Amino acid sequence: MREQHLARESREPSRRLVGLAVAVSVLFFFLLLRLWYLQIVKAETFQNLSESNRLRLVPVAASRGTILDRNGAVLVGNSPSFSVAVMPQEVADKDALLDRLAVLIGADPAELREKWDKGRKRNRYQPVILASGITRDQLEILEENRLFLPGLDVEMHPIREYPHGLLGSHLFGHLGEMSEQEMGSERFKGYNPGDYVGKGGIERSWEKDLHGADGGRQIEVDAMGRFLRTVSEKSPTTGNSLVLTIDLEIQKQAEAAFGEQAGAAVAMDVTSGEILAFVSNPGFDPALFAGKLSPKQWNEYLTDKRHPLENKALKGQYPPGSTFKIVTAIAGLEEGLIDENTTVHCSGSYKFGNRAFGCWNRHGHGAVNLRKALSESCDVYFYRLGERLGVDRIAKYSKILGLGAPYGIGLENEKGGLIPTSEWKERRFGKKWLAGETLPVSIGQGYVLATPIQLAVMTATVANQGTLFRPHLVKKVVSPEGKVLREFPPEVIGRAAIRAESWRAVTKGLSAVVNEPGGTGGRARLYEVRVAGKTGTSQVVKLRKGGSQYQYRDHALFVAFAPVEKPEIAVAVVVEHGEHGGSAAAPIAGKILRTYFQGKGVIKKPVPRIKGTPDDSGGTTDSVETVEPTDEVQDGND
Repeated sequence: MREQHLARESREPSRRLVGLAVAVSVLFFFLLLRLWYLQIVKAETFQNLSESNRLRLVPVAASRGTILDRNGAVLVGNSPSFSVAVMPQEVADKDALLDRLAVLIGADPAELREKWDKGRKRNRYQPVILASGITRDQLEILEENRLFLPGLDVEMHPIREYPHGLLGSHLFGHLGEMSEQEMGSERFKGYNPGDYVGKGGIERSWEKDLHGADGGRQIEVDAMGRFLRTVSEKSPTTGNSLVLTIDLEIQKQAEAAFGEQAGAAVAMDVTSGEILAFVSNPGFDPALFAGKLSPKQWNEYLTDKRHPLENKALKGQYPPGSTFKIVTAIAGLEEGLIDENTTVHCSGSYKFGNRAFGCWNRHGHGAVNLRKALSESCDVYFYRLGERLGVDRIAKYSKILGLGAPYGIGLENEKGGLIPTSEWKERRFGKKWLAGETLPVSIGQGYVLATPIQLAVMTATVANQGTLFRPHLVKKVVSPEGKVLREFPPEVIGRAAIRAESWRAVTKGLSAVVNEPGGTGGRARLYEVRVAGKTGTSQVVKLRKGGSQYQYRDHALFVAFAPVEKPEIAVAVVVEHGEHGGSAAAPIAGKILRTYFQGKGVIKKPVPRIKGTPDDSGGTTDSVETVEPTDEVQDGND
């Protein structure tokens, strides 16, 4: 018994030792397994995490492509700007950092926190831009306090430069930081957080060409975030440049001619469809929109009755008024209802049913043929003609001349105007067209709407006798190395099958508008070049008590082409609430045409008189002045 007991006691330590050995072996196995997992399976992950502690990816923004005019003059360029960026993972106390930064650069702490939060949602290994447009004084302050600003860095970014201020603001558009929605869209795939993209105009429509490709630098930093060395680097690729059809000098003069008036103007080459000037007035400062508009600035834009944020040349839809009589005249000639000698008596109004439709000349024009009807803009003549034509035949020739639909000029959100038909009214309102509704349509009122660019195309089509060119703004796309990547030649989108006699008859009348006594467009006259044109006045609302206020005044319109003998340029001008086409819009068109022909050398530029030189009276002048022919002539009132 005793021997059995001793044997049992001797086996107990042996079993414990075996158990302990097994436990140690299992533990060792799991340690080896864990080591294998960390060293083999997760090696790349932990290597990346290690490197992220000492390696920093610094994006290098690409410069956007330059926008040039047709002669190579810079319209929109670039200039360097400094931005403050931060690596969030290197910041232990976010609030302390942002509060200190706000004090140093005079920024809004709430705005800095908003940008921090947005940036944290993006790529964690890229810096978050907290402030842009840092001045050199602010830069020096940041450098002096760098030890107290962990994770902070100052980066250089190219920003848009506008050497001509507000010039062409609606045409060029503006830039803005990508929104959250844009970041997730296919259109901006491959863009980096914080990138600025086109928000309107050419900047937006031609974004892919202008943007370029960002580069970057991978740098090594120490524990304090200080630069040690560049590990790798990829240079950015500058965006492609755009050469526009715009002529800088014509654009300048066209915008200056409006002064404080609101409106739009389009000048176009009648042989190619190239747009020489594209004006929407007043403009806005595109540089402000690249940053953050103050509430005061934003409110000023919103409350301005002239609507400076609206692209009137592209999206403004106006009753064309008497400029539309060109369409009605061609329709009447082609349908055989009139010839150039057909005469109508104008007593000052035309009675239709129980309503009297008045002429702008309440005293009447007397006996009126087509030439006089166009020259003096007789409404009664076109009331009678419109009644005989009917709305559908008027619509037919409107569309032949390019009205009623957008052209696809290379800018987004182009409007198409409106040319009514009997079928359109039935579809739109569920009512039949009434004969009396045709009369206002015949003089460009009623339902008729057209954009300034459509009026320019219509005028160009009349000028070249039937060739409808697609209007366009870009001549070519050029690489940073100067290689032409794409060119945009003239594109014919329609041909108006109109008889030569009809073109001649209408042209005679349009020439008389500008050049003959009684013509309503005399203030567009050039003595060196013969101009043809048509005035227009379009009613905004029926005048009522208080209707003399700005928003109730009629719009003023004028369309023109020159030279009459061999047309080169067509112009359309709309002056919002300008009241009379002859007095408000025609002078603007005249200045545009004068600038064009001065550039061609056909009209000599005015010669400045230098201080101290003899004047015409035999004395001397004490200042610099410019002498040029006057365009002040007697004209009608349309």
